[in-house]
Amino acid sequence: MTAAVSYMRCSGDGQIDGDTWDRQRECNLKYTTPNGIEIVEEFRDEGVTGKMELEGRAGLSACLQYVREHGIGLVIVESSDRLARDMIVAEVIIREFQKIGVKVISASGGVDLTEGNDANPTAKLIRQILAAVAEFDRCVIVLKLRGARERKKLATGRCEGRLGFGMKPGEQEIVDRMIALSHLGHKPEYIAQILNSDGVPTRGTKHGKSPWHPSTINKILARNKEKRLSCA
Repeated sequence: MTAAVSYMRCSGDGQIDGDTWDRQRECNLKYTTPNGIEIVEEFRDEGVTGKMELEGRAGLSACLQYVREHGIGLVIVESSDRLARDMIVAEVIIREFQKIGVKVISASGGVDLTEGNDANPTAKLIRQILAAVAEFDRCVIVLKLRGARERKKLATGRCEGRLGFGMKPGEQEIVDRMIALSHLGHKPEYIAQILNSDGVPTRGTKHGKSPWHPSTINKILARNKEKRLSCA
């Protein structure tokens, strides 16, 4: 059996008492068990955003220290966004694991997130693209919305029309997560399950229980794909 440790993270305080830990743990075990891997220790960060750097994540820092001191060569995470969402933060964290020769595997896709360095630029580029796409989408949408709002205000004195999901404060991070999961090959059905399990709110949440549906996620992903193509 190959010894490994697992790392888990949730970004919202409201998710801590939910089933996010059980879901992440189950996903990790589905990968490790058939591959002859035994998780000997578990680390996690509660209520910590994936954009926070290593210095602000006690669980991840402890994970790094543990594998270094015990000679563990493998860390398992549910998916790449559990490790980090921001591309720069992700690269900083991955380089720390690379320095000590530790692999980080995404259990949901079986992808080695630490594969690729200056000697293997192709693998490194693929990893960076996954993180960069979400960042690019967010920046483009923010700039386009800002311009649209300014034009409407000049023309009518007010902003009209119903804004699509991702255009209101706090929504773009959720859209970024959908896009990242989609780029990892996950279908809208699985993405909906993840968001509902993590307690991620929809616009209808304030009016009562309103879970995510695959059809809604598919529309949001399609709309953002059209925006990327229009900017190409």
